[in-house]
Amino acid sequence: MLRQIGAAPDRILPADIDESPKAGETPRLLALRLAREKARASTLAGDATGAFVIAADTVVAVGRRMLPKAETADQARRCLDLLSGRAHRVLTGVAVIAPDGRLAARLSESRLHFKRLNRTEIDRYLAGGEWRGKAGGYAIQGAAGAFVSALQGSYSGVVGLPLYEALNLLEGLGYRRP
Repeated sequence: MLRQIGAAPDRILPADIDESPKAGETPRLLALRLAREKARASTLAGDATGAFVIAADTVVAVGRRMLPKAETADQARRCLDLLSGRAHRVLTGVAVIAPDGRLAARLSESRLHFKRLNRTEIDRYLAGGEWRGKAGGYAIQGAAGAFVSALQGSYSGVVGLPLYEALNLLEGLGYRRP
């Protein structure tokens, strides 16, 4: 996605952090905290000397209820059953660490509405496997895009990296596109 905005990454480093919400943590705060922690973990895990580090994390919420990153088909089914015919929020935190160690972060918040899903649609989606590891049990950039009847906010934020916010953070910390 960063290539779309002329900021192709040199490397992609996975950040192995505990993504469990803390007691009383709201979906907004969780998304921002995880993005910051992933950026810091990536900085420590790899040789990021003189580099910009960018990290993001997405949380899907219905009210204050946070949906999991589905690991099983049953989890994904429960998410889709809950989202069927209703609105939900997708909150994506993005954090950037500059070469000099400064950190900046922002939150992208989008509101989506899913059409009412029938059993066949859910079964077909689950059989495709796109839901694995996805917040809320779906990936908008895949077949689940057909479930979205309304989207207010950032499509790229729903995918998992809000490009507008990411570029603004990068440029604010001194990044210049080639």
